[in-house]
Amino acid sequence: MTIWFTGLPAAGKTTLAKTLYEMFKTNGNKVIWLDGDEIRQTISKDLGFTKKDRIENIKRIAYLAQKLNENGAFVIVSAITPCEEMRQIARKIIGNDRYIEIYVKCPLEICKKRDPKGLYKKAEKGEIKNFTGVGDAYEEPKRPDVVVETVFLIPSNVLIK
Repeated sequence: MTIWFTGLPAAGKTTLAKTLYEMFKTNGNKVIWLDGDEIRQTISKDLGFTKKDRIENIKRIAYLAQKLNENGAFVIVSAITPCEEMRQIARKIIGNDRYIEIYVKCPLEICKKRDPKGLYKKAEKGEIKNFTGVGDAYEEPKRPDVVVETVFLIPSNVLIK
């Protein structure tokens, strides 16, 4: 199966994906984690952030996940996946019976306060175009399999800067 984490930048996708990955590994499962940031720096470094490029990026990740599933691996994906259309494409490629969508829900204001990589600040200054949450919308999933509201799970001292 593939467990696909979607949500705004800094919502907690990577943190949750990493925790789940470690749990699977500790229990002896064959598991692979596909992180959206790493994919962008490697097999999708030729893509920008237009909607067309974002769809292509998601297709690449989903195809990898599907092939890994076929070969007996659990796959964990942490990728913003901002549009419902993109999530449906991933579900179709991977297969409805193997795709579990987890919406990492967190208010935009909290994500901006967390901003561990300083990306929201750069986007607000115009240094990053088409950044999800600033200049580009994030569509909440219509029917995710699981919703995790990270504003309640992250200690408040993390938000202090």
